[in-house]
Amino acid sequence: MVGWIVYFSSSACLPLLDVFIKLQAESCKWVDYRLLLDETCSLSRLGNAKSCICHMCGAHLNRLHSCLYCVFFGCFTKKHIHEHAKTKRHNLAIDLLYGGIYCFMCQDYIYDKDMEQIAKEEQRKAWKLQGIGEKYSTWEPTKRELELLRHNPKRRKITTNCTIGLRGLINLGNTCFMNCIVQALTHTPLLRDFFLSDRHKCEMQSPSSCLVCEMSTLFQEFYSGHRSPHIPYRLLHLVWTHARHLAGYEQQDAHEFLIAALDVLHRHCKGDDNGKKANNPNHCNCIIDQIFTGGLQSDVTCQVCHGVSTTIDPFWDISLDLPGSSTPFWPLSPGSDGSVVNGESHVSGTTTLTDCLRRFTRPEHLGSSAKIKCSGCHSYQESTKQLTMKKLPIVACFHLKRFEHSAKLRRKITTYVSFPLELDMTPFMASSKESRMNGQYQQPTDSLNNDNKYSLFAVVNHQGTLESGHYTSFIRQHKDQWFKCDDAIITKASIKDVLDSEG
Repeated sequence: MVGWIVYFSSSACLPLLDVFIKLQAESCKWVDYRLLLDETCSLSRLGNAKSCICHMCGAHLNRLHSCLYCVFFGCFTKKHIHEHAKTKRHNLAIDLLYGGIYCFMCQDYIYDKDMEQIAKEEQRKAWKLQGIGEKYSTWEPTKRELELLRHNPKRRKITTNCTIGLRGLINLGNTCFMNCIVQALTHTPLLRDFFLSDRHKCEMQSPSSCLVCEMSTLFQEFYSGHRSPHIPYRLLHLVWTHARHLAGYEQQDAHEFLIAALDVLHRHCKGDDNGKKANNPNHCNCIIDQIFTGGLQSDVTCQVCHGVSTTIDPFWDISLDLPGSSTPFWPLSPGSDGSVVNGESHVSGTTTLTDCLRRFTRPEHLGSSAKIKCSGCHSYQESTKQLTMKKLPIVACFHLKRFEHSAKLRRKITTYVSFPLELDMTPFMASSKESRMNGQYQQPTDSLNNDNKYSLFAVVNHQGTLESGHYTSFIRQHKDQWFKCDDAIITKASIKDVLDSEG
């Protein structure tokens, strides 16, 4: 939001003072303001704003404001909230996206310490409900910190073309598998915001062995403004310590490193340094699970009584089979004649990420050799199994299974898979499957379907063979600015370079 923010005392803004006087007698009317403040980040407020519409034109996200006197939502851009304020003489409204209070008499956004205190109290309540209230509080600078700020008035300005956050990583001996994943993690917006706001409070008995502490240091290094390549020797040492199967200087798998790193980070967020895995990461509220954990629904259907047994398991990534593997694939989906499906441009003979997801979520006949005891029939019967997404993570990771290992074969599958900049996961949701089975399924409109849409921000590639290869990554710095990260070397890349990469 562009504009001036003017600071007023309570007595300077008459509508605000009037609200305080009236609401002292009717405190229940604060509920609107408190509900709108009961969010801990801009993404949460965005979700709040998405669920509201202008009461006059029905628009979404058109700088909606909520009246603080009554239940009314109105567009700021189209002046509908202004009309309401003028008609009803309700002169205060809150911006649903940014949380600022606008006074129609002052014709500006206002600040009041009492309002700020209410906001802090409600934010603390929200943190407590999320399990982070006792671990984190907003930064209140000490006298020494205020003195340092006064003596160092120069500030770095982050502009649209700013390259702060771009930094190469030294290869310490076949460690490209680690470097490419670190680049993707350090450019994950929510993870970046978490670590740069000093949210991690170490609960380990030995902080020097905490991988989360090292990641916090790594984020500080990446966003310090330094341009020289960073040497991640401490990170490598901790990875070797906590994931011994990755120790050594031989070539390793980037996907294995990602899963191992997320597992260790998840355990260390909970203060677990004894090397044991968490019993159920789906019931954890650490930052790793808030960002990366989804729910995979497995439906096993009896072919005799058609009874369905459903289980839901947590996942951090989705591994997808490719054509050319020993696992049977399927013909290309509609659209292979050159049309566009789910944002992907199809070329004859080209496999898409959507194709892989369709195969992943299609019903699979388990056969007579894999009969399962049916609770309805009380006997072993043939069945079908289908996987769908019960809950999507905030950040979705897709792993293309290019490395095939079997008793007779070890090889890399080089099938090209095209992927889009925007991906809609709605067709692969469990709710979509249930609606189709009930004959009620309709393709959701864009305005109601945004929660299932994803934007590409990182791609990890492997060049070479199974025995001898090298990992690089593409990361998105700003909306349409991409960079290729090849260990210590960072170069600018085009969107075409990204979409043409093997993946």
